[in-house]
Amino acid sequence: METHPDVHKLRLHPGESVFGWLILLFSLFAFYQSYKIAGFSSLSSPGALPMAASAIMVVAACLIVISNFSRPHPETGGIKTFMTQVFPPTVAVFCGFILLFAILLESLGFILTAFLFLFASIWFLQKRGVIPALLLALLSIVLVYIVFRLVFQVVLPEGIVPERDILAAIGRLFKGSTP
Repeated sequence: METHPDVHKLRLHPGESVFGWLILLFSLFAFYQSYKIAGFSSLSSPGALPMAASAIMVVAACLIVISNFSRPHPETGGIKTFMTQVFPPTVAVFCGFILLFAILLESLGFILTAFLFLFASIWFLQKRGVIPALLLALLSIVLVYIVFRLVFQVVLPEGIVPERDILAAIGRLFKGSTP
């Protein structure tokens, strides 16, 4: 019969304890946000299902954090191990890209911000050159725009690109009227 090592005796991986605490904080935040939806007035209230799901998340995160106390710490540790195993440079760069996307979205608008994000991401990952990254980003943003803005009619932040004017001009072009 095969024996399995006790889960609680396994060493923690670098960053695992911190991650458990972060998950617990996120779960508590999610529970608070779901409570703000409608309180807990009844089982059929709008916040009941989100509260139940986030409560389960809180309990599970608590169990993880508590079980981590009894597990031995990693043999090798420190910030260098954490940075190489959990938060390598590629992940750090993408976190920066996502942060810039969030900051620039409202002022530049979706089209320009998403294009810049895609271009930078593709160029960073492929390392093939500017032209292939530009073409792939342009093709991607055109497809995303067609699907979400034109097909599903999702309103995207306009920003500095005069999207309404462009759509009106395209509409006039297809209707055959002159500007």
